[in-house]
Amino acid sequence: MGYLRGFIPWIVSGVVSSFDWRWGAIGGLVSGLLLLLQDRRRGVALDALVLDIATIAYFVVVGAVAVVSPNSALADHTDVVSFAWLAATAWGSLAMGRAFTLGIAKRQTPREYWDMPEFVQVNNHITSAWGVGFSFIGVSLLICGAVEAPAWVGITAHVLGLVGPAVFTKVYPARVQARMEAQASVAAG
Repeated sequence: MGYLRGFIPWIVSGVVSSFDWRWGAIGGLVSGLLLLLQDRRRGVALDALVLDIATIAYFVVVGAVAVVSPNSALADHTDVVSFAWLAATAWGSLAMGRAFTLGIAKRQTPREYWDMPEFVQVNNHITSAWGVGFSFIGVSLLICGAVEAPAWVGITAHVLGLVGPAVFTKVYPARVQARMEAQASVAAG
C-alpha cells in the first residue's frame, strides 16, 4: 500500500484537472502536503518520503505556472510532464545512490535486512522498474499526442506502465527471498 498511497495526489490532480488544470494542480499539492504531514506526524523518515517530496515539488511548480499563466501551453502537456517528472525522480534517486523505494521498503522490512546488499539491490531493481514504467508512459503519451492517437492507446500505456512495475514490486522481492533461503539451506545442509 505504501507505493499506491504515494500516487493519491496524482490521482486527485488527474480527476480535478478534467475540470480545470489550475485546481488540479492545487488539489494535487494540497493532498500531497496532507499526506506528507500525516506521515511526518507518524514519525516516517524522510527517506521513505522521496516520492511524496518530489510530488509536492512538481505541484508547486505546475501550480505556480497554472495560477500565473492559466493559458500556458503546459496545460495541454501536464500528462507527459508529470510522467517525465516521476521518471526523473526514479532515475535521479538511483543516480544519487538512494533508490526512492528503499525508504518505503524499510517501513515494511525488519531492520536487520536494511544494510544487506541484496536489500539495496532489490530496491534498485524495483526503482528501475518504476523508472521504466514512468518513462514508458511519458514517451507513449508524447507519441500519442504527436500522432493524435485514440484515447484508448494512452489508457493502455498508463495501465501497462503502472501495472507492470506494481506486479514486479510485489513478485520480485519474494523471488529473491526464496532464492536466498534456498541457497542458505544448501549451504547449511
